[in-house]
Amino acid sequence: MRCVDRDRSSQVGIKRMASQGLWFAIAFGIVGCSMFQKQPSSEAKPGATPPTTTTAPTANVGGAKGSVKLPPPNTPRSWADARQQAARRLVAANPDMTYMSIPPDILLAIPVLSIELNGDGSIRQMSVMRYPSQARETVEMAMAAVRRAAPFGDVSKLPKPWKFNETFLFKDDKKFKPMTLDQR
Repeated sequence: MRCVDRDRSSQVGIKRMASQGLWFAIAFGIVGCSMFQKQPSSEAKPGATPPTTTTAPTANVGGAKGSVKLPPPNTPRSWADARQQAARRLVAANPDMTYMSIPPDILLAIPVLSIELNGDGSIRQMSVMRYPSQARETVEMAMAAVRRAAPFGDVSKLPKPWKFNETFLFKDDKKFKPMTLDQR
């Protein structure tokens, strides 16, 4: 009978460990998911309205066509935040070259750039990961748009390499949308 008793105790032990493991996984999942929720910034106070002069982009008088002066970038807390902020800055810095509607099924060109940053968020190097088969001038247009949108915020606290990729969805009128902002 001793053999049978051991089997029961080991089955109970296995069930107990599985139950504890399940609770641990649930707790870990809740804690892990809460890390990605947007936390209110220390500058924002409940009930207070943010000043519009520092957060809204203003037109650059006498600048290049579509040139916009951007506010200083926020410090991203993760690479997902950094990519989202970079994509939003691309659109804000290039209002005459971008669109925010749903991209058409057939696009003119889809260049892909790899952007390497310095710790302060300035551009260290850009390289082309994918050249489009037609409308190859869109690569230079995308690179110029990235330069206008820089800097992208202090990334020195993020893990290295300080690099991200962006895909540009160009329509027939040569306006682009960063794929990061294309949430279908």
